[in-house]
Amino acid sequence: MFTTLLSAVWLLQGCGGSGASSGGGYGYGDGPPPKDIDVSGLPDAVPRHEPITLAGNKSPYTVLGKTYQVMPSSKGFHQRGLASWYGNKFHGRHTSNGEVYSMYEMTAAHKTLPIPCYVKVTNLENGRSVVVRVNDRGPFHGDRIIDLSYAAAKKLGYSDQGTAKVEVSVIDPADYQNNTVTAPQLTPGPAMLPVAKAVAAEQGSNTYLQVGAFSNQLAASHLSQRLAGVTEYPVVVRQESSPQPLFKVLVGPVTDQLKLVDLKAALGRIDNIRPFIVYD
Repeated sequence: MFTTLLSAVWLLQGCGGSGASSGGGYGYGDGPPPKDIDVSGLPDAVPRHEPITLAGNKSPYTVLGKTYQVMPSSKGFHQRGLASWYGNKFHGRHTSNGEVYSMYEMTAAHKTLPIPCYVKVTNLENGRSVVVRVNDRGPFHGDRIIDLSYAAAKKLGYSDQGTAKVEVSVIDPADYQNNTVTAPQLTPGPAMLPVAKAVAAEQGSNTYLQVGAFSNQLAASHLSQRLAGVTEYPVVVRQESSPQPLFKVLVGPVTDQLKLVDLKAALGRIDNIRPFIVYD
């Protein structure tokens, strides 16, 4: 079914209002990853200036019979309400602005904030805060105001319960760069730290970047050979047979978090490649 990299469908999605999160997140046929993950060492998104994309910012747009107007600016935005999360069902799908959704990254979906932007989300039930990058539209069910990635929801401590009362505040990248806004970090208790480090080190051995998926094994092999010459990490092809044969091209494993971030950025600069984190 796929003959090239998964990169064409986003044009259609970007023209509409819905993306990976349009189903409304956990509780609508969604769920966590197959294996539990440790997020204590996962860094927050780092705010930086990015141009507002055409894809994902069509305004007004209509979903499920309701019309939404994208805000012209996110400056000074604050909002309180229910947050949900979306995970395994949407992992690997395209977001509203054409990126590939990864439930392991610090991202979010919002109905009216311009894409992309960065927000601080505080769980009002336990005081924890994270910084995420908004790159998708949703949630479109119930009274939820924001959908977080599974990883972000787990850092905020509500992945098991599905929803939480939160406060959402937009972060100005210029203020952040000038250190006038400090990105909050989730600090584990002293007793948990050694265990968390041990788990993170163990899970690093199965952390990869997925750079492509094909129905054609030859196309997957061609990409793996192409990338083998530009990275020191192994490039492997993994076959999945359900529901149809699919050949995934993975780079890794990458055990160091900082090197993982650098590698993702480097691969993302190659034409037609949008790498995202997977645990294999």
